[in-house]
Amino acid sequence: MRNLVPLGKPAAIGCTLAAVAFFVSLDTTTKLLASAVPVAMVVWFRYLFQVLLTLATVTPAQRRTLHHSRRPGLQVLRGLMLVLATVLAFYSLKVMPIAEFTAVVTLTPLFVTLLAVWRLGERVTPLEWLLVLGGMVGALVVIRPAHDLFHWATLLPLLLVLVNAVFQTLTRRLAEVDDTVTTQFYTGCVGALAATLLLPWTWQTPQSLHVWGLLLLLCVVGSVGHLLLIMAYARAPVATLTPFLYFQIAFAGVSGWLVFGHVPDLPAFAGMGLIALCGSLGTWLVARTPHLPKGVPQ
Repeated sequence: MRNLVPLGKPAAIGCTLAAVAFFVSLDTTTKLLASAVPVAMVVWFRYLFQVLLTLATVTPAQRRTLHHSRRPGLQVLRGLMLVLATVLAFYSLKVMPIAEFTAVVTLTPLFVTLLAVWRLGERVTPLEWLLVLGGMVGALVVIRPAHDLFHWATLLPLLLVLVNAVFQTLTRRLAEVDDTVTTQFYTGCVGALAATLLLPWTWQTPQSLHVWGLLLLLCVVGSVGHLLLIMAYARAPVATLTPFLYFQIAFAGVSGWLVFGHVPDLPAFAGMGLIALCGSLGTWLVARTPHLPKGVPQ
């Protein structure tokens, strides 16, 4: 594995907690911008900034080899997954409170764990499938199709969960073969290029310094958050880091209260708790239970 700096598990956990705090800041800023600028502009500013930041913070020797990847195809796929995730998050946050949105999206670790098991050709136990079902029930409690919170776009976070699961699995695989800065550079290039193709039809010049400031903040917290997540996955197993991803629900609840004055109701809190419980137990089971290859009787 090629690491930027030698960090152990405690530092990896610290990177994970910092990353989810930055992601909550990213979601908060995105929600504030959702009615002010088109999504293509948000994507373009964010990933162009990431490319420029990467180029500005690496040494000249690193700059000459940034495009050298052992798996360039996976790098491009990872970048496209993140662009799709950004678009899905943008439209989801238009209609959902940030805490409820975050709770649904934190189903991702369950699907990451199951995807990793599937990729290794191992069998998922009935209890693990039950935990996935429990997490889905928690998500339905949060979005409640019969509730006034429901809108067709509230289903988008469920699609975002699947996209994020693929994205995080690719992040882990690439952390084993490429430098952190190479992955960061590819992600920025793919996102900036994809958004550039749409800019001629979507550009709207921001009319206030407030909007410009939010765009800059979004660029910073997005780039730093993903850099921290790459560093964490490069230095600790997924099962070690996954439980700490659920701190994002708490951070989002505080942000939603402070910035938007929204406090989730009792059913929403129950759904969030069910998601966090099922996700944590699912990760613990996968980490501690020996999985047998498919076709091997238990």
